[in-house]
Amino acid sequence: MSRAFLVVMDSVGIGGAPDADRFFNGTIPDSGANTLAHIAQACAEGRAEEGRSGPLHLPHLDALGLGAATRLASGDPTPGLTAQPTGLWGCAREHSPGKDTPSGHWELAGLPVPWDWHYFPNTTPSFPKDLTRAAAAAAGTDGILGNCHASGTAIIAELGAEHMQTGWPICYTSADSVFQIAAHEESFGLDRLLEMCRTLAPRLHEMKVGRVIARPFVGTPEDGFTRTTNRKDIAILPPAPVLTNWVQDAGRRVHAVGKIGDIFSMQGIDTLRKGSDADLMNHLSDLVDSAEEGSLSFANFVEFDSLYGHRRDISGYARALEWFDAGIGALLARLKPGDLMVLSADHGNDPSWVGTDHTREQVPVLVAGKGKGQIGQVNFADVAASIAHHLNIPVQGPGRSFL
Repeated sequence: MSRAFLVVMDSVGIGGAPDADRFFNGTIPDSGANTLAHIAQACAEGRAEEGRSGPLHLPHLDALGLGAATRLASGDPTPGLTAQPTGLWGCAREHSPGKDTPSGHWELAGLPVPWDWHYFPNTTPSFPKDLTRAAAAAAGTDGILGNCHASGTAIIAELGAEHMQTGWPICYTSADSVFQIAAHEESFGLDRLLEMCRTLAPRLHEMKVGRVIARPFVGTPEDGFTRTTNRKDIAILPPAPVLTNWVQDAGRRVHAVGKIGDIFSMQGIDTLRKGSDADLMNHLSDLVDSAEEGSLSFANFVEFDSLYGHRRDISGYARALEWFDAGIGALLARLKPGDLMVLSADHGNDPSWVGTDHTREQVPVLVAGKGKGQIGQVNFADVAASIAHHLNIPVQGPGRSFL
């Protein structure tokens, strides 16, 4: 019996989404955004020299087909990523009407989103008055701060001191279908923040807002504020079985690494391991050694997106990619005979693009353990169908196996 590992490199898009003109950063359509190619080009041109230097160096991912997949998706040049692939490789397009975490992950897991998400307008205030009152009531305060579209790091820098003085939570949103609540772990309290999110979640999910996100932070007005790793996403429950359920229904084990548990509301998940991306690489390494025969290990590495993509930090994104390549290379070398590892992404977040939001892009599909060759352009849902095929379990979604 074989094992499967599905690893999502959060936001590592490769351009070329055919409907990118329907998705925007502000008033600018995402047409032409290409997270991976633009990082590679910046590195080759000496524009990504902070903490690293020279052309983008991803020998393990490129050997699997990362550069080739990017050129297939978009036709854009990928300097430094020109290896002849030794893995099975291709690119995938999304059909769900979104470019955020739930849309991408649900569809990778075999379930295209069956509705349009609710998005809050980019106005101040962003939220309807009844929701603002409900948020204040859930916090036990007379009001909220924020009530706008904002970068999470920028808004705590702007409002953190006022939050600590008044006790009012900082509520904000973005171009994604999210309601985010930032609060100080000590002065407001982490448990109080999480309870506030749990209280509001049913109301927001009824509105088809994809996630309520707790964004705890620490620090002082004098020294600055820093978000902690105690983030918690409370996502809408998937309305139909997904890959994790298919695996469990077949009597197998499912191990979640990172925010997978939050994204799928712990549906079809047996164990959950969280932490920083460095912690997650250690967790995934342990699963490569210890996961049961027939099991699925499903991991998300979020810091490409959260620390570098949204902040439009090209050097930081390149450093993260090079760190990840070294870590995943060590794991690829330890896969057992019969194991399958699929590396993909959920959307783009081009750090060279305008704005601070995700970008609508195709994503790489890199497969280790199934020889080499090109799978071409496939659909997100085909990833779930292919993993199910490898594990010899029934496919319950619209995808088709490319194996």
